[in-house]
Order: sequence, then structure tokens, then C-alpha cells
Amino acid sequence: MKRLLMKELIKWKNKNNRQPLILKGARQVGKTWLLNEFGRTEFDDVLYINFENAPGLKESFDGDISPGRIIDLLGALHGKQIKPQETLLIFDEIQEIPRALTSLKYFAETAPEYAICCAGSLLGVALHSGTSFPVGKVDFLLLQPFNFEEFLLANDEQPLIEFIRSNGMNEIPKAITERLTDYLKQYFIIGGMPSAVSSWLNTRDYSEVESRQRDILETYENDFSKHAPKSIVPKLRHIWNSVPAQLSKENKKFIYGLVREGARAREYEEAILWLLDSGLLRKVGRITKPSAPLKAYEDLKAFKLYHLDVGLLRCMSELPPVAILEGIKIFEEFKGALTEQFVLTELAGKNFIRNTYYWTSDATAEVDFVFSDDNRIYPVEVKAGENLQARSLRVYRERYNPELSIRTSLANLRLDDGLLNVPLFALFNLENYISLQLSFCHHI
Repeated sequence: MKRLLMKELIKWKNKNNRQPLILKGARQVGKTWLLNEFGRTEFDDVLYINFENAPGLKESFDGDISPGRIIDLLGALHGKQIKPQETLLIFDEIQEIPRALTSLKYFAETAPEYAICCAGSLLGVALHSGTSFPVGKVDFLLLQPFNFEEFLLANDEQPLIEFIRSNGMNEIPKAITERLTDYLKQYFIIGGMPSAVSSWLNTRDYSEVESRQRDILETYENDFSKHAPKSIVPKLRHIWNSVPAQLSKENKKFIYGLVREGARAREYEEAILWLLDSGLLRKVGRITKPSAPLKAYEDLKAFKLYHLDVGLLRCMSELPPVAILEGIKIFEEFKGALTEQFVLTELAGKNFIRNTYYWTSDATAEVDFVFSDDNRIYPVEVKAGENLQARSLRVYRERYNPELSIRTSLANLRLDDGLLNVPLFALFNLENYISLQLSFCHHI
């Protein structure tokens, strides 16, 4: 199955000033598979080491961690010659041996000719807890679940993607919209976790998909007990299990009282941070004013917590697949939570987007998402179906007069007085739409 991040890995390989690479991402998003596939297709040889399953290696990193010694040691242990530029070294679950993380600094400084890629499901947690880390001496990439474009690729629908990308700002023909809407419904059910997508491709059976999703959710909950500090494990479970209820509210701002009656922020801050660092939840902060830089206007006390994956959120919410398959109304089920989750997942994977926030005004209006690129700030209104009434976005536009506003829904592609409607199934082409529209406006 094709992963779009492969292009970024190849760019990393060919950089003149390449440093060891850390591939971040939650457990089971496909980091190990992608790195091994990268090694298989782009290098002469691969040496893969899982530090979680090699406890004897810890002692080897307790002493001298100069690159020469480590290369000799790993070559001897695995019976192969490690060649600069030709062998890809993959250090999986590297957070299990902190001294191995530290050694990356010396590879960056004195042996950059060795290609080293590292991964770790709980690497973010380890780094946040104070593990010695080679600041400024590593490159980073983030792997997320399959986005919708990757889901289409997995279903051999490259022609549909190419049509959307080449169609410019023209209305999308009905036959194409119907087909893409069908795929969108499938994606809402299946989501982007590789094992769920693979199960669907192999069986075309939603019950098998759901079985894989439950397995993934169980693995995540087991991780709480295995890897988190014992003092926060109950709190992790409370927060994790509250996410569907938090997102089912009309106002999706995170409410501690929904986690447990009488709960306070200070009791749960560490647990929320653990879930964010492990990649299992996504945080969207509120901004008080859409001005650059958005981070400067973030209200640290108000935020929303979304899931890692739309399919896992659906499974946790116990929304049966048939509810999604039976007509357009699904996109208004669960009060649009799945649609917002989907849109956030699509935005989070875009390189041109820095961070995503939301905006409210005196409890009278709320814009679902606000993001910036290097030049502009864009409000995004998410509509679950074809009803395009968007009072909150109107309030925002009247107050701040943005150059371009975005609404995403099941309605067709169109522009109306600075308001760009992008179909949900065409969000993967958002950057092109923005570029086309802004260049058109500047030529008028």
C-alpha cells in the first residue's frame, strides 16, 4: 500500500546536510512497515533492530557510543557489513534505550554518511519525560493514519485523484461526486489505520474491519497500564473513554466535568499530555483573535480533543456501519463529530499548514477550524451535509474580512464572494484550490 510520506523519506535520503531521522507517530500507524519498505526500495541493504526486543543491547550502549564502535558492534551482532550510504539502519522503539537516542548526536556530527531512521510508538512520551535528547541533531517526520487520498490509492483509484487534481475550479460531474461520496462513507467506517484498511481490502467485510479496530483500541488501553505512570492510568482511561461524549456535544470544547464529576484541570493535565505525546489524541486550541502568529492568541484554558482516527472514533462511539451507509444523513449523525474528525485529519496532514485552532466569539459564534500558511489565515466551516447555512462563518467574515474563507461540505466545488466551498471528498486537493483561487483574485 502506498504511503505519501515515502516522498519525504526520499527527500531526506538525498539531503546534503542529512541528520539521523526520527519518524514519529502513534502505535500501529505503519512506521515499521514504511521504514522497511523505504530501505527495500531505496537502499542496497537494511539492518532493522527493535530495541524493545533486544534487552542485551542496553549494556552495549552504556559504554562508548561513538559511531565507529556502534557500527562495528551492530555489524558483528547481525553478521553483516554496514556500508555508508548503502545500508539503511532502522532503530525501532529507540526510546527503550535512551543512550541510543543520545548517540544520534555523534552520528550527526561525525558520521553523517550513515543513514539512520528511528521510530518509537511512545517516543513523544519519552522525550517529554526528560530523556536525554540530541536537540538540533536529528530530522523529524510524522506518520499519521492513511488520509483519504491514501485510502483512494489503496483502492486503486488513482484516476479519481488525478481527475480532481486536473479539474481546476470546475464543477465536479455528478458521476464523480457520487463515487467519491461512496468512498467517503467507507472511509468514515474504516478510517486510516493500516490493519483496518488492509482488512477491508482483503475481505470487504465491515465486521472484520471492526474486529481489527477493537484490537487496536485494546492495544492502546493496554499501553496505559504497561507504559504510563501508575498514578495517571485511571485518569488516562477516564479521558480516553470520554472523547466520544465530548465530541457529541454541540459545543465540543473539552469539559473536565464529563470526564468525572467534580474533575479539575490540574488533576488531568499530565494524563492529557501523555495521550497527546503518544499520538492517540489531537488537541485543537481556541484562539481569541485570528492574527499572526495564531499561537500568540491561543487561550490555553479552552481546547477540543479529537481522536487519532475517524474509524477508531466511530468504533468507540458504537455507531454501526449501516448507519453510515444508509444515505447522506449519516454526516449529520453524531452531531457532525465524525465529519469534524475527518476534516481535522485531512488538515493535519498538509505540509503547508502550520497549526490548526478554532475560534469563538462571546459564545455567539464558533468557527470549527482556523489555520495559517506562511502568508494568510483561513477560517474553515465544516458542514456535515448539503445544508450550507453558516452563521458563525458569516460573523467571522464580517468582523475580520479574510481574503479567502473555506467551507467544506457535500455540496459541489464553487466560489461565492470569497467563500470557497470544497467538497469533503476533495479536501486532499485543498492546497491547489487555495493557490488557484488566490492567483485568480490577484489577476483581477
